[in-house]
Amino acid sequence: MPLDATIAKVTETIEARSEARRTTYLDRMRRAAEEGPRRGHLTCGNQAHAYAAMGVDQQALAEGRVPNLGIVSAYNDMLSAHQPFERFPEIIRSAARAAGGTAQVAGGVPAMCDGVTQGQVGMELSLFSRDVIALAAGVSLSHNTFDAAVYLGVCDKIVPGLIIAAATFGYIPGIFLPAGPMTSGLPNDEKSKVRQQFATGEIGRDKLMEAEMASYHGPGTCTFYGTANTNQMLMELMGLHLPGASFVNPNTPLRDALTEAGTTRALEITKLGNDYRPVCDILDAKAFVNGIVGLMATGGSTNLVLHLPAMARAAGIELTLEDFDAISSVVPQMAKVYPNGLADVNHFHAAGGLQYMIGELLDAGLLHEDVTTVAGDGLSLYTREPKLRDGAVSYEEAARVSQNDKILRPASDPFQKTGGLKQLIGNLGHGIMKVSAVDPSRHVIEAKARVFQDQAAVKNAFKAGEFTEDTVVVVRFQGPSANGMPELHSLTPTLAVLQDRGLKVALVTDGRMSGASGKVPAAIHVCPEAANGGPLAKLRDGDMVRVDATNGTLTCLAPDFDSRTPVSADLADNGHGVGRELFEAFRQNVGLASNGAAVVV
Repeated sequence: MPLDATIAKVTETIEARSEARRTTYLDRMRRAAEEGPRRGHLTCGNQAHAYAAMGVDQQALAEGRVPNLGIVSAYNDMLSAHQPFERFPEIIRSAARAAGGTAQVAGGVPAMCDGVTQGQVGMELSLFSRDVIALAAGVSLSHNTFDAAVYLGVCDKIVPGLIIAAATFGYIPGIFLPAGPMTSGLPNDEKSKVRQQFATGEIGRDKLMEAEMASYHGPGTCTFYGTANTNQMLMELMGLHLPGASFVNPNTPLRDALTEAGTTRALEITKLGNDYRPVCDILDAKAFVNGIVGLMATGGSTNLVLHLPAMARAAGIELTLEDFDAISSVVPQMAKVYPNGLADVNHFHAAGGLQYMIGELLDAGLLHEDVTTVAGDGLSLYTREPKLRDGAVSYEEAARVSQNDKILRPASDPFQKTGGLKQLIGNLGHGIMKVSAVDPSRHVIEAKARVFQDQAAVKNAFKAGEFTEDTVVVVRFQGPSANGMPELHSLTPTLAVLQDRGLKVALVTDGRMSGASGKVPAAIHVCPEAANGGPLAKLRDGDMVRVDATNGTLTCLAPDFDSRTPVSADLADNGHGVGRELFEAFRQNVGLASNGAAVVV
């Protein structure tokens, strides 16, 4: 099947827009690669420090004839998704040794849990943690002793931050080794119902806690299709995972075998071998387009609309919201995974998962086949399924028929003919909406605005019974400059209750929503943000606002709107407490949300 005309056009547009930046980036990467293996430029004293604690690997490192892998780990045991990484360094070192190489933990990066900080002050550090992760990974790799890197990270900001670092060190190869999703617990829709019952006072905290613990119950990624699992899809569609690695459960024989296989492959693709595959060659415009196609086909997290432009810029590529919108217009939504459906990622994987989806999208001409990946040349390699044979990974062709068409459907007969995200533009600014889980009857909401400056005020108004008519809930001064752009996911149960009562409700904010949010229409990432004098700062209670995901508009209908002076807010309290003092420089220097809300790129 020839490449779809829109996909081809968007790719050409990105390449033309990025030509100067990409050329400069690749020139730098080529010059760095020409210097040869990094350890060759260290003095004997430098190297002695690097190898002093390496025991049986010390001599091989000192001789410098075998490739050395740097492990960059986001391990901690507060994140269920990252707890399995505790075992990975020893698995990687042993696998590297068996394959004739060496491996060292180059360093760790921070990894905060958005599930712990949802609705809390700590969430104001969350988005900026992506840039901190990139910086920390850069420090880890700056020792200049590594021929390739393996990156251990899964969740929300961690993978994007690691990608920014991997692209910055793009002259060395890199492979991402995932930990996999936890086994299925309490179904996500049942958990959501319990949250709504708690929001309305029908049940107490004891029943809520019981439900939450039954849902989040063991090691591995949370099983809904939020940002963490969207990240894993991206790494596969963009060629930085081994095929089929994303959704294999932790601490299983196949998971460990994939970790060993990833280690061996990382050694094979260094400049010391015959199949050199630096990250800079993998992360090109086609790879990013493939990632966006996957985002649309799976109904993935809106957070990636922030992260992908920042990730791309680190590789010399410039993405815009128009690129996302154009790709969404031609890519069918093929999957229904919570919050877009009742299934979780384990069910999605069992139904055929990414291998089936990639095959379908390639056959439909919606993905670039001619790409470089860590597994080899061509994305069709990712239609294969890993199997455990005699203790090692063996690849076999995956089934080309969905095993459950209530979860995963062919590109020719999808759940929706277009993707899950919609760009919104109007006199209120520039934002996006995730429409994949929103009922079509709610794609257009026109109602009076209620304007708030934080999510706590929305909840208080709800408890006071103030929402009695159709309402556009506006939560402003939540952008990156104002307070770090926290997720407002804790509003989801409240707004869902209003919607279930029969009211037409929408959210408009310059903040973020969680990747797990869904059925309430939400215009998010609106920029310019209110703290910088953006249009949301002109809104008043009672203004008629139209949120239109059908036509892609976001409009205040008040006749005097454009002539109003933006209001300001006292944001002094956002600058201290729970570490916020340390991020003042980030708030002062962060870019627009439409460009990725980044500081370091």
